Formats: sequence, structure tokens, C-alpha cells
Amino acid sequence: MSFPKGFLWGGATAANQCEGAYQEGGRGLANGDVLPAGKDRFPVGLGKLKMLTCDANHYYPGHKGIDFYHHYKEDIKLFSEMGFKTFRLSISWSRIFPNGDDQTPNEEGLQFYEDVFKECQRYGIEPLVTITHFDVPMNLVEKYGSWRHRKMIDFYLNYCETIFKRYKDLVKYWLTFNEINMVLHLPFVAAGLTFEEGDHIEQIKYTATHHELVASALATKLAHEIMPECQVGCMLAAGNTYANTPNPKDVWQSMEKDRENYFFIDVQSRGAYPNYALKELERKGINIPFEEGDQDILKQHTVDFIAFSYYSSRLTSADPEVNKMTQGNVFATLRNPYLEASEWGWQIDALGFRITMNSLYDRYQKPLFVVENGLGAVDVVTEQGTVEDDYRIEYLREHIKAMKDAIELDGVEVMGYTPWGCIDLVSASTGEMKKRYGFIYVDLDNDGNGTMKRLKKKSFNWYKEVIASNGEVL
Repeated sequence: MSFPKGFLWGGATAANQCEGAYQEGGRGLANGDVLPAGKDRFPVGLGKLKMLTCDANHYYPGHKGIDFYHHYKEDIKLFSEMGFKTFRLSISWSRIFPNGDDQTPNEEGLQFYEDVFKECQRYGIEPLVTITHFDVPMNLVEKYGSWRHRKMIDFYLNYCETIFKRYKDLVKYWLTFNEINMVLHLPFVAAGLTFEEGDHIEQIKYTATHHELVASALATKLAHEIMPECQVGCMLAAGNTYANTPNPKDVWQSMEKDRENYFFIDVQSRGAYPNYALKELERKGINIPFEEGDQDILKQHTVDFIAFSYYSSRLTSADPEVNKMTQGNVFATLRNPYLEASEWGWQIDALGFRITMNSLYDRYQKPLFVVENGLGAVDVVTEQGTVEDDYRIEYLREHIKAMKDAIELDGVEVMGYTPWGCIDLVSASTGEMKKRYGFIYVDLDNDGNGTMKRLKKKSFNWYKEVIASNGEVL
């Protein structure tokens, strides 16, 4: 069989998109809570429209999520029914430290996640925990400017030490930052960064990046000290960039686009800033705020595995006249005439998934973990009360085949596969509920109306069979 024994099949979520209960259990306000639905979401996500509190004129879908906070037992039972070996979820930082800089943690928040992890273990499901998944306490945003301030490393490590000691017997797999490269593309969403007129935005982004990279290395060190058997991964929003033509200028630009994202993982996996990044930042007049010992920290505490999300490939051209762009992608990309696209303009490219896995494995020679992959689509409940999501099955089937080829034919080492939004949740990019990814339908609309009732889609039983056969029955 091509998938190794013990392959970790499962699904993925994030606290800010599914948990809800944003003011319950002593939780503090986080950046995800002030992201509105509608036309202002993207400007706020970019850090260009400053919204540090909630107002009466917007709807904030993260406040309710899908109420996993109160439904976690029901949801984990459904995951178990599908046969999950692992469940990727994140901890809400502000549920543990409501202000981020508190002296003592919030016991009610700590107990909630302990209960969730124990519920997972009861069904033999291994938690895969993202320490911060687009999650910064708003107090740290307001008081320190979030990750632009060096002090954030201390607050993050205090949070890490707290959760590592509390959950050391319950959690084996950890990710330090979700899609760390997204700080370049959605800086408020990814890192709580906001900007004033006249700010050197690129300098601020790379300052924040450096602080996160040092924090990630120190968290990896801490995890290995507290939990010697644990494994710590980095996490990249991945997807290779193709050249539009054989024109060497197009090829060069595609390489530069890929490097822009690889740079983060080069540091986390190889332990040093790559020369191409140092030269590029120097040309742009961007100063990396190295402090004494930073380079040793990065060198000595690299990650154990490379986790990544993959939804689509990208396409670029050096010719300014070539400008037919897709809609809906956070990563601006040209339309690829050889690919179909989802309802949100995300180009569907299963072979690109295999290409991406090979690129990552060739580059880092460390085990890969596919922690996000999936199709956002509008699902309709039939009169019979079913969701016939054959389009999702088709997307996942082709991507699992590509992953199988990467393992079986190319020799890529892959630890597991957790499709995104295994249960419907709020879309990070658009704030919509109608952009659904799950095997489980949640009765909730874009305005927060609905019963929250859970319903198994057609893909639920399909994925159940995939897992039971260890990827042989697709």
C-alpha cells in the first residue's frame, strides 16, 4: 500500500473561524473578532483600515463561528465516525491570556482545551495543535503594535510554556504559526499589524516576520525541552508559481515569487536567512532587526517537519500587458487557461499539488504534513435533507491521487493529510459561511442565522471509506 502504516488522516479547523463564544469563559478580544463581514473585511485584513474594536454597523462572523465551543463533543464524535486519526485545531491565545501580557493564565480557557484534547484522545484521535492561527490578543495590538515589537516574543513564549506544560501528555504534534508567509499578504489577519499613513510598510512586515521567526525557533526549543517526544512543524501557504511562457523573464519572475514564500521556511527549516533574501531586503532598504544571539537561535532550533496548505497553483508573467487575473485569491495570480476554477476563482490543479510536494521535499528533505487542502463551494441541502457534494469528492479524490503519486512514485515523505474545514466554518478571506469546505454541513448563513444543526454530506461517507482503506479506495 502506498500510504504508510500510521498515516495521519484527519481534518483541520481554526479557533477564530469555528469556536465562537468570543466573550465566554474569560476570553479576551483578538484580531479575528474585529474582522467584519462585507466590503470592509479586506481593507481591515490588510491593516489599512484600522478597526480595533467592534461597532454596531458591522457583522462579525467570528463572534459566533459555528459554536464549536459548545458543540465540540458532538463534532469530535462525528470526526471519530469518519475515522479521523488526527484533528488539527488551534488554541485561541486570548482564551489562555485574555490580554496577552497577563501575569497568570485563564484557568477556564486552559480547562476548555484540556477537555477538547481528552475528548479527542477518548476516540483515539491525535490532536495537531496550531499555537497561533491568525490570532493575536487585541491588547497586544493596541499596546505594542503587535509583532512589530520585540516584546511579543516574550509574551508568545510565556503562552507557549503555559500550554506545553499543561498539555504535554495530551498533544504530540505542534505548529508554531499558521501560514507564516501570509504576513506579507494579509498583515492584520496574519499578525495583527496595522499601518498609519507614511509608515514603511515593508519594513514593518519584515520586522514582524523576524520576531515571529525568532519566537518560532525559541518555541521549538521550549517544546523539545518540555516534551522530548513531541514534534514541531512550521506552516506555509504553499503552491508553486508557474511561468506564463518560456520567456526567461517569466521563468525568473516565477522563481522570485516562490522564493518570497520559501524564505520563511528556509529560516525555520534550514536555520538561517538565505542569501537571496538578504540581498533583496538590502536592495529595498529593509533592515532585519537582528539582536545578539538571534542567528544562533535560528540555527540551533529548526523544525522537525514542514506543514503546508495547498489549494491552487499560481501563474505569473513579467509582461505588464498580460493581466487577466483570477478573482478571489489572496495571492494575485494570472488565469491559467489549462485549469478550471472554483466559484471563488481558485484554480484547481491536482498535479500542482504533487509538484508543490516535490518542491518542498527536494528543498528541505524533511517530512511533509498536508494540513490544509480543499474546495470552497456553495452547498445546497436537498428536499431529502442531503448535500450531494460530488464536486468536493472529485476535487479531493484527484488531490489524494496526486499525494499518493508523490509518495509512491516520487518517494516524498508525508506524515498525514487534514483537509481544510472538515466541518463548515467561517471563511478567513471572505467571512462567508456559504463558502463551505466541510464533510459536515452546519446550518448557518452569512448573516449568522440558522439552527447550527450538523448534517453529514455525501463526502462524509466517501472520506470515511478513504480513511478505512488507508487511501486505497477513492
